[in-house]
Amino acid sequence: MTGINEVAERVAARRAELDEEEQLLAERLDAVRAEREELAVAMRVWERMHAQLDAERPSAQAATAQVGGRGVLLVPHREAGAGEKVLPPDCQRLMKIARNAGGPIRVKDVGVELGLEIEAKGRLEPLRCKLSKLVGRGWLRKLPDGRFQIAP
Repeated sequence: MTGINEVAERVAARRAELDEEEQLLAERLDAVRAEREELAVAMRVWERMHAQLDAERPSAQAATAQVGGRGVLLVPHREAGAGEKVLPPDCQRLMKIARNAGGPIRVKDVGVELGLEIEAKGRLEPLRCKLSKLVGRGWLRKLPDGRFQIAP
């Protein structure tokens, strides 16, 4: 009979071990499920925030404002990672001319590239203002001699 008692004791001990292990595994499974639930919630929140930020982020198209009842294009400040595509088309063209010049360029040279009548008095002033606006927004740099170049 001692053999049967010994076997019964071993079976009972092993059952106790397995019950304990089952309890630990159940607790671990509950923790895993809770974490998965938290991750799912976090992902939903992130997706909502991402969509909201996308809606708030300026589009690649140029922003306009009303001045004196007329729509005018706004030149955004240069930001890290922002490409020239955020600029209005006329400013993109000016940037391309400045880049293709391979170095500092005079307003007169930009006017020639644009096909303007550079000899007409005051014809280059609006162009100078646009270039200066690009300087003020960080896209171009104005040198002491009045020439413009792409900002570093």
